[in-house]
Parts: sequence; structure tokens; C-alpha cells
Amino acid sequence: MKFRAKIADAACLNHFTRVSSMVAKLAKTCTVRISPRQLNFILADKVASGGVSMWCELEQENFFSEFQMEGVSAENNEIYLELTSENLSRALKTAQNARALKIKLTNKHFPCLTVSIELLSVSSSSRVVTHDIPIKVIPRKLWKDLQEPVVPDSDVSIYLPVLKTVKSVVERMKNISNHLIVEANLNGDLNLKIESELVCVTTHFKDLGNPPSDASHGRDPEQMAEVHVDIRKLLQFLAGQQSTPTKAVCRIVGDKVLHLDVLHEDVSLQYFIPALS
Repeated sequence: MKFRAKIADAACLNHFTRVSSMVAKLAKTCTVRISPRQLNFILADKVASGGVSMWCELEQENFFSEFQMEGVSAENNEIYLELTSENLSRALKTAQNARALKIKLTNKHFPCLTVSIELLSVSSSSRVVTHDIPIKVIPRKLWKDLQEPVVPDSDVSIYLPVLKTVKSVVERMKNISNHLIVEANLNGDLNLKIESELVCVTTHFKDLGNPPSDASHGRDPEQMAEVHVDIRKLLQFLAGQQSTPTKAVCRIVGDKVLHLDVLHEDVSLQYFIPALS
């Protein structure tokens, strides 16, 4: 089992750093899946048990100038590692204005993901800063719980407004309630609503547009689908989005799951928030 990769382009390095920072805000610990074509960050908490889950996907050719890996076997040419997200994010923050970044799988008395950052010094000579991030190698028998989620057809899918605007609204609502109702229909209407014994507050968004959805055929366009979620879990997702995505879609799956599907340049992120019981 081997892995080594290099990023030599400054834009790719900055983008990879932003992705790691986003993941650190979304998951305290995560699984890194390494395959010949992709790098994935995975949070596989059971939505049915009240936990959020995440599937973040990076095409390796869009980031790495060099990428070599050998999985556990020829038939299972993948590597699954568990690490503390903040450790990776903190290491990459030292890579700003770096000449190059190298990542490899090592064993230094314990399994590590070693991040080596080549920095330019004032004298134009280079120096290398190395971070050894402890990891846990996940055995093959546990991989089945870490696969890309199969998402049921949604009742309603709707494009999200600017996420910074949504975050501002949700932050103010959090001061009143921990319980948020998300409503949407096929006319492009989205409502964020909180209800308590003392007050009912609703923020309306109009004309957002709806992506195509097979499940929407025959549904009354005015009929609202709704899901009740923990407002703090939605806010955690919004806080992790540090740049404006090229696509952001909200999907309501029955009254059970809020599925958020976001594309940041070359990185796709799926985030699942369970409904409150």
C-alpha cells in the first residue's frame, strides 16, 4: 500500500487548502479515500441515527501534478484512512505562497500522512516544513460503510440563493430557536421558518428555479415539501462554505432528509442533514 502526490501549481494549492479548511469545519474526523482517479473526504455518520453525513469528491488530475498510489490489492486498488480534519487543515495553512506541496503515506512508529511544504525564504533559497499527521488505516471489511451514498428521489429540488445570504438569515434565526423548517416547491419558492410558542418567523425566497427531477412529475408546483432540521447542523454546513459555489441545490427527500448538493469549481460536495424526529 503506497501513496505519494505533489501539487506544484499555486492556484491548485490554494484551492486544495480551501477544501481542507471546509472539510475541517464540517467534520471533526473524516475518512480520506484514495483511488487512482479521485480523492474523497467522507463523513459517514448514520443519518437514520441523527448524524449528518458528507461525500466530498476531488478529481486528482485537477489538483496534482504527480499522483502515485497502490491500493491494498490489484482488485481493491483503493486506500481508506481516518484522520482528524483540523490536523490536515492546520498543516496546509502553512503552505500559503509555497513553491510545492508533497503528500505521502509513511510509517514513523505509527501510520502517518506526511505533508512536506517547500517554502521560499527571504534569500530566495527554499526550506521544507514537514507535518506528520497521525492516521488510522481502515481495513477492507469496513469499506462497505464508506461508499458514495445512494440518494432517493427528492420530492422537491430547488436552487439555493447566495449562501452568504442564507447563512446571515439562519444565524439570526438561531437566536430564537434550534428548530428550523425548510419548505420548497416547484415554482422556485423557498421558505426558512421557525415556530415557537411566542413567535413565528419566515424568510421567503422567490424565483430561485428548480433543477430537473424525475420525482417531480405530476406534483402540484405550488405544493410545499418540508423538512424539520436542527438549525445548528445547517449553520455548520453554511459556515464551511468559504467561497461562492458554481452550483448549490437543496433537495427535500420526503420529510426525512435535507440533501445539500454543492459544486465548488472542481470539487463536489454532498451533505445530508437528518430530519428531527
